[in-house]
Amino acid sequence: MEKKLKVLMLNGSPRKNGNIALAFEEMEKIFAQNDVEYENILLGRLDIRGCIACETCRKNHKCAFDDIVNELAVKFEAADGLVIGSPVYYGSANGTLMSALQRLFYSTSFDKSLKVGTSVVSARRSGCTATFDELNKFFTLSNMPVATSQYWNNIYGWTPGEAQVDDEGRQIMRVLARNMVFMMKSISLGKEKLGLPETEEHVWTNFTR
Repeated sequence: MEKKLKVLMLNGSPRKNGNIALAFEEMEKIFAQNDVEYENILLGRLDIRGCIACETCRKNHKCAFDDIVNELAVKFEAADGLVIGSPVYYGSANGTLMSALQRLFYSTSFDKSLKVGTSVVSARRSGCTATFDELNKFFTLSNMPVATSQYWNNIYGWTPGEAQVDDEGRQIMRVLARNMVFMMKSISLGKEKLGLPETEEHVWTNFTR
């Protein structure tokens, strides 16, 4: 039986029905059409503190703060893809989301290689590309291929639901989801037919050495 693909979607907006939710809905339509299982979690209103560099996770393989981040870790490990969405705050992602992502990626020791990642950003006017680049960095230091669309993954709107009239932005989300599905399916097939790329022991260096 063919393995069902899974996508974890993390919405960093504090608004349940905001413009990131609208962007996610466009993607979810495509996932559903392709029989991809998805879970959408709203993080923006949760009380998620930042990392305190205690290094407890290096021993226990989970964060010392036993909150939703440890729950997300289990879901992330089981997923084939990760979608991160955030509105723009002062040219940056939502602070609650960033705290969650920093702790999630740092505290988890499982191999994230070839899980497909993508980020989605909404704004009234500016700051999308800076936030888009900020979020993509989580993927590019984790051996995760990044799914793209026909333009940067931005959607525009200020008040909740205003992005509904951004026809191009909504189309970008649908194209993005189709590309993400194709990448996940291709990687799954590649693993089956070709195996994983050869790995090397990680070399760590510091500039002060």
